[in-house]
Amino acid sequence: MRKSGVTLRLGNGTPTKIGVNVLLDFCPVIQIDDIELTEAEVQSLLEQSAGLALIKGKWVAFDPASLKKTLEAFAQAKALSRSQGLTFADAMRMLMGTETESDLLVPGAQIGCGEWLQSILDKMTNPTLVRSIAPSSALMADLRPYQQQGLNWLFFLHTLGFGICLADDMGLGKTVQVLALLQKIKGGCSLIVVPASLIYNWHCEVQKFTPDLKAVIIHPQAGLFDESESVIDSCDIAITTYAMLSRSAWISKRTWNYIICDEAQAIKNPSTRQTLAVKDLKSAHRLVMTGTPVENRITDLWSLFNFINPGLLGTFTEFKRFAKTLNDHPEGYGRLRKVVHPYILRRVKYDKSIINDLPGKVEMKTYYTLSKWQASLYREVVFALERELGQVEGIQRKGIVLGYLTKCKQLCNHPDHYAGSGGYDPERSGKFDRLAELCETIRDKREKVLVFTQFAEIIDPLHTYLESLFGASGVHLSGSTSIKARKEAVEQFQNGVGYVPYFILSLKAGGVGLNLTQANHVIHFDRWWNPAVENQATDRAYRIGQKRNALWGFGTAR
Repeated sequence: MRKSGVTLRLGNGTPTKIGVNVLLDFCPVIQIDDIELTEAEVQSLLEQSAGLALIKGKWVAFDPASLKKTLEAFAQAKALSRSQGLTFADAMRMLMGTETESDLLVPGAQIGCGEWLQSILDKMTNPTLVRSIAPSSALMADLRPYQQQGLNWLFFLHTLGFGICLADDMGLGKTVQVLALLQKIKGGCSLIVVPASLIYNWHCEVQKFTPDLKAVIIHPQAGLFDESESVIDSCDIAITTYAMLSRSAWISKRTWNYIICDEAQAIKNPSTRQTLAVKDLKSAHRLVMTGTPVENRITDLWSLFNFINPGLLGTFTEFKRFAKTLNDHPEGYGRLRKVVHPYILRRVKYDKSIINDLPGKVEMKTYYTLSKWQASLYREVVFALERELGQVEGIQRKGIVLGYLTKCKQLCNHPDHYAGSGGYDPERSGKFDRLAELCETIRDKREKVLVFTQFAEIIDPLHTYLESLFGASGVHLSGSTSIKARKEAVEQFQNGVGYVPYFILSLKAGGVGLNLTQANHVIHFDRWWNPAVENQATDRAYRIGQKRNALWGFGTAR
């Protein structure tokens, strides 16, 4: 017995304009399995047959009562299609399965794409189908084939009026693709929002690749601070930091051409002050750049899309309700991917069809033995944790455990880090001893290394120790480092005179955006709980511009 039903074909005809809020048509279709029937054909079946009929060359058994209900549902959907339209955002939510309460949904109806909508989604999900455009003649770069496809795709979505998520793997050249787009659609000033460490990096990239675009920095340490309409109006690009948005209210009062958020995982938490400040900005177009669209949890994705295409994934409450169903109904991940995929361009470095001239990356866990001082203190810390856990209940226990995890990490770094007593005698830490062994080979080959830590307070002791190991001074960077000093440290490490063997960086301040390809070794001195954050940090070196096959050491293990 074949099953009959109604399918709503969304976006069959070409709309007069494009965008998330554009109204699409929808057309109901009657189907018995995969055979489409007209209303007249169904009526004829009900009048002439008792449940078996030759339909378009196939003998089909069907339930007349079920088919009659299908015909009634079709009439209801047909009436709706004449009286109502639905937005592109509505259509995408219906495809995902979150628009369950919409009046447009006929009970039992399936959802499908019409001819026009399917053609658009095909191009959005496959950049090779998008018509190629010539970059501006003023672009000072030869785009790699995948970067040219990226420019084609960015320009295509720009013309459609959609928000964009460029999620290429870290190090594949997202910056040059975005600058090529801004150069191609030149008109009005665009605002680029970045972590503080990347202000000068972006400014240098503008000067390098698109020198015809005039750029200004909005930051008290680096350029413009107060509003100056004459300066902004004469520029193509303004670069600022996430922190500056809440300090300079005038930024949110302007209407920008593009708002571009680099390292957009900075707005993954929808209720933070920083995220709200970004979403308060006004612009004609929006674009985010991130190597990790989902860093910790699936709601990260909602926050990004709430910025680039508000309403596409519904309200936060609706999306959380949908997310809770995924454990029991994992097929929902496929529907979610179908909705967000058209707006995300993601290519990865290990795909040889994308890029085949990056050197190999070797990951290595390196273990060490606690010194006798560390081992003794570690036992004391564990006993203290046991005592405190025995005195409390409920949520307090979780807080205590998290606090002691931090103490254990500090103790494993060095007893003086845990005690806060200074000194940092290398012999008292097994980790310092293992670090020396790792750096010995690097020193002998006159190579360079990045050393990441989550604790800013241990950067100075590490700097002193590594300077003695290498017999040469390196550079360091943390969240408290000024904008100017960050630029100078990067420049010294990448292009400085003489041997600058190491760069010590705090994971949060230095783990994103920077191009540090002079290093061909990366050591994570202490480990972060989220591997995605560590991978971003490692990719400061493993990116376009890296030429050497070498060891990519993932330092001391957790």
